[in-house]
Amino acid sequence: MSTVVISDTSCLIILDKIGQLSLLEVSYKKVVVTPTVAQEFGENLPSWIVVQSPTTKSLQRLLEETIDPGESSSIALSTELPDCTLILDDLRARKVAAAMGLIFTGTLGIIANAKRRGLIVAAKPLFEQIQQTDFRISEVLMKAILEELGE
Repeated sequence: MSTVVISDTSCLIILDKIGQLSLLEVSYKKVVVTPTVAQEFGENLPSWIVVQSPTTKSLQRLLEETIDPGESSSIALSTELPDCTLILDDLRARKVAAAMGLIFTGTLGIIANAKRRGLIVAAKPLFEQIQQTDFRISEVLMKAILEELGE
């Protein structure tokens, strides 16, 4: 498992909406966001989230031609930090990360991993809470994850 996770804005927002932002803290040794992500989140970040800027601004600007600024800054930062995992929910951003050979997961993956590690009792209640928000969740993906988790 990676020792550092770099989160995009969507994961922070959705976990905060369902009262599970601390799941990132218990799941990972270090959680990093970029200043762009911190600004997009719009709330005070917990002390356990570190804000770090990517030094490769040219890569970030290049990525912003196809994906959002928060995702662009997160991907740019991930190229600078060894042994990290990105949290990306946007399909286009995930395709960019895959093309770059980066390791990534999504919010549902964070929850599923927490269940596998015994950090939460069940994923289904959290998935159901997410469905009550404006976060788009694929019914097919959700069912596949729940089946794999035995729920």
